[in-house]
Amino acid sequence: MNKNELKERVIKAIEENKERIIQASRAIYSTPEFGYKEFESTKTAVEFLKELGLEVEENIAVTGCKARIKGGKPGPNVAILGELDAISCVTHRDAVETGAVHACGHSNQMGGMLGAALGLVKSGVLEELAGDVSIIATPAEEFVELGFRFQLKEEGKITYFGGKQELIKKGYFDDVDMAMMFHSSDMGDKKALIGPVSNGFIGKNVRFIGKESHAGSAPEDGINALNAAMLAMNNIHAQRETFKDSDRVRVHPIITKGGNIVNSVPDEVLMESYVRARTIDAMIDSNKKVDRALKAGAMAVGARVEITNIPGYLPILNYPEFDQLFKDNLLFLGVEEEEIIEGGDFTGSFDLGDVSHLLPTIHPMIGGVKGDLHTRDFEIVDEDLAYILPAKAMALTVIDLLYDDAANARKILDNFTPVMTKEEYLKLMESIDGVEVFEYEE
Repeated sequence: MNKNELKERVIKAIEENKERIIQASRAIYSTPEFGYKEFESTKTAVEFLKELGLEVEENIAVTGCKARIKGGKPGPNVAILGELDAISCVTHRDAVETGAVHACGHSNQMGGMLGAALGLVKSGVLEELAGDVSIIATPAEEFVELGFRFQLKEEGKITYFGGKQELIKKGYFDDVDMAMMFHSSDMGDKKALIGPVSNGFIGKNVRFIGKESHAGSAPEDGINALNAAMLAMNNIHAQRETFKDSDRVRVHPIITKGGNIVNSVPDEVLMESYVRARTIDAMIDSNKKVDRALKAGAMAVGARVEITNIPGYLPILNYPEFDQLFKDNLLFLGVEEEEIIEGGDFTGSFDLGDVSHLLPTIHPMIGGVKGDLHTRDFEIVDEDLAYILPAKAMALTVIDLLYDDAANARKILDNFTPVMTKEEYLKLMESIDGVEVFEYEE
């Protein structure tokens, strides 16, 4: 059977089961959960995959799951990923009591991932191909609820706050040679974007410690931790002209606790921030400048500062040969050339960036939604475009990769040199992870 005949079999299988795929994605949309809490969404994915006759490993990183579809011959293992978690946007009309809502498009990713799995299994095309396909539902892409994740870490349930980071450490990518997923985005009159780049980031928890005193009668006896934090923020602003434009640095601190009561000098102030940049070196360099600014704020008023650095995500890398296969399949499915954007610059961050430093990945953006991500305006307006089209495109890309004794996959892998090994990656994460305490001494 030639390659196009295999592709038509997959398209037919997905079309015949389209409502099943849509219902699964809607089910996940209706049960939004924050990272490492996606038990209902994991259950939906597990049941869907088991109904396809697959063996599923559940709760691989607190939540999440992994299944493997065997090919007819040995060959590379291609992973198709989807993200389980929701974001917080309490003003969104579909937000649940916790404030969680899939205003990030992750429920679309899950629909696309499950749809691709269905197409590959129901069509039986893997028997004609050389290699396997791993289906991995990943938890905790959104870097939120840091207090909860610190608790999980202290309990020994996780090491890293990001789901793909945790899966890398636990070995769930050890048998994966290539990986693909997509992200939703309001594309306007376009349908897809391929080859995006993004920033990475380092997460920060900051605690300024002063000394309480009566704010009205004896402020001179206190050490104002809020003043230390405010000075630190101004110090960060003073650093902005030192950031190279090409490094695309973004620093955006927030104060999560400004004091206890209004008539006491604040003795504890809490801050969170990301330090984002386009390269690992720029992330580390910018983070050093931010740490210096925080210490200077504390020094100015004689306060103490505890700086907790948290490994965030690495910048996403793209692989043009892999992206081209996905684009060719969009064209095969009827998308017009002018409806596809090539290249995109995102100063946000994706945890697929970590995976992209270890193995070839693609992370196209697909339309079918309206409104900015993470806002009350986000909505799914075209379910066929939002997850049926990418389900087909990912499944067809698997065929391209693994057809003819996996000739395309082997070519990409032969030309691929990882930026770092898994061991080097974990060493980098460990070098970022830590707490520094600074206290000015006379």
